[in-house]
Amino acid sequence: MGGPEAIRAWAGPRRVDRSHALAGPAARTEPSFIRVAFAGRTSTYDQQDPTLSIPRQLRTCHGVLPDTAVIVAHFYDIESGRKDLSDRGRGRAHELFQIPVPRDGGIQDLLDEAERPDRRFDVVICEDISRVGRRSYASTEIEHRLEKAGVMLIAADEPFQLNNTGRRSKTSTQVLTRRVKQGVAEWYVIEMLEKSWDGFETHTEQGYNVGKPCYGYRAKKIPHPVPAKRAKGIKKTLLEVHPVEGAVVRRSFGWRVVERLGYQAIADRLNQDLVTNPPPIPIDPNRAVGIWTYSNVRDMLTNPKHTGHMVWNRRARKGGGRNRMNPVSEWVWSPEPAHEALIDLETYVQAQQVAERRERSRTASKSRNPQAKRIYKLRSYIFCVSCGRRLYGKTKRQHAYYVCAPKKAWVPEGHPSSTYWVRERNLLEGLTAFLAAQVFGPYRRELLDASLRTIDDNAQQERQDRIIALRRSITETETKSKRLVRSLEIADDVDQAFIRDINERRAELRSHKEDLERQLAEAEDEVQRAPNPTLLDYLPVTPIDLVELPDELSRRLFEALRLEIHYDHNTRTATCRVTLLGDTINAVSRMTQEAVVIPFPKQKGPAMEMQHDLPSGTVCVVPPAGLEPAT
Repeated sequence: MGGPEAIRAWAGPRRVDRSHALAGPAARTEPSFIRVAFAGRTSTYDQQDPTLSIPRQLRTCHGVLPDTAVIVAHFYDIESGRKDLSDRGRGRAHELFQIPVPRDGGIQDLLDEAERPDRRFDVVICEDISRVGRRSYASTEIEHRLEKAGVMLIAADEPFQLNNTGRRSKTSTQVLTRRVKQGVAEWYVIEMLEKSWDGFETHTEQGYNVGKPCYGYRAKKIPHPVPAKRAKGIKKTLLEVHPVEGAVVRRSFGWRVVERLGYQAIADRLNQDLVTNPPPIPIDPNRAVGIWTYSNVRDMLTNPKHTGHMVWNRRARKGGGRNRMNPVSEWVWSPEPAHEALIDLETYVQAQQVAERRERSRTASKSRNPQAKRIYKLRSYIFCVSCGRRLYGKTKRQHAYYVCAPKKAWVPEGHPSSTYWVRERNLLEGLTAFLAAQVFGPYRRELLDASLRTIDDNAQQERQDRIIALRRSITETETKSKRLVRSLEIADDVDQAFIRDINERRAELRSHKEDLERQLAEAEDEVQRAPNPTLLDYLPVTPIDLVELPDELSRRLFEALRLEIHYDHNTRTATCRVTLLGDTINAVSRMTQEAVVIPFPKQKGPAMEMQHDLPSGTVCVVPPAGLEPAT
């Protein structure tokens, strides 16, 4: 026997029976059916109805399977298909619904069972490939892992064969169709996200609110601009100031900026009068605690909508970072104020800067430990010159000290190699002498730093004159623009060239006005930040005794003064720094008045009760030489 007959005789016993290549060991004993697992997924539960979507997907899959295929397992999830594969299938959203389809697990359970030798299935079917994943790389990875385990992944809307007797597990048309649909699925989601994002941006720029109005405002419903939606009663929301809550917001920002109180300290003050300061009510009223909390105050003081601008995208709403604050650069602001402002932008920025300064610091000078008895008056105000860290309070032999003890791995060059202590009483005595002489003393102006004493008063007057001139120019520009419109209204013979000239001139005036407004904002900011020694004249002339001063009052005074003490252990000196602002002068005067022990018979400068027409600017007061506390 030779030729083809000999080859067939040789190969015959060695041929592999591929008539049931898709079936595992258990299935070969019953070649009458093919075991199939159903893989389903529906989007997040707040976007779709899983009780309808999952059964519909299963019915679609049943409709395309041949009679020899039986679905023996059901795997599905209620989650976004754009998650990373490692994060998929770990949610519990399916427990919120009565879905009339048995569940054997999610996508992770499907993959785990597929790689086991005792798996119950040899084929996985889904309605379409986007149900496996909305991102191409994720759905392709799932497909690859299943194929590697000997499991075929098919989709109900793709051509497939379950009785393949050859080596091919899938056809070229099937591969092409799947890859195209994977790309389309990913494109569709990204396009929808882009359009949704652009829609929210436009919605915000037009001043409409998204979600529940923030504390301090209430919803002002207006008819929807689209007639069809307006006919259904759908409305859009603007914000208007709440008659009670608005005052609470202003008051809280004042405490934060002027006294630099912590969130919990502000909550404690608000809780003293819940009638005047009603606490916020969450979306679910059953979760209301009835009092102000740390998080309530933080949310109120960090919300930029109080500036009058509508702001969106402050928090992440998707993925593992849900409810995480986005960078400020990603916030979407309305270009112009959209509602009445409760605070100005400058106050909002100052309130956020307080958080940076107060990092890892408490408002109270006493420890949170209920058994603690010692009060550290200067806690959170003393910094180490060498390492920049705050010194913390500690008691030794019944005396209060401030200690700097960095870890060995974090000791910078020039820092003492060991822990050092500074006695509180010496610091308080030196600080009292400094404030009595250079802040509340009769010769404080003469003791100012030479650079401040030589400030030219003409420069300040020039700044004010420039602001007046800029405001006048803006008014004139607006008047010219109105005249152009008026000239167009009264013109008898109007041609296209005339209209074009009018529009070009209006564009020039608009650009010129924007430039003037920018210059005005810069000039006003320069005035606010310019050194102004005359602020000292608005403080009373009186000595104070910090050693005997009650702790609560002394800390309020220190915050209003923007006190900073920088201690250099190498030279054994502590340098004090006090910053006076036009916005905080009244608070300093009021607190000093409460702290006065022995007032001088005569006071220099304006009366302490002056509350209006205070000058702008700032002035920093430092001693000519550092204090020298004993250690």
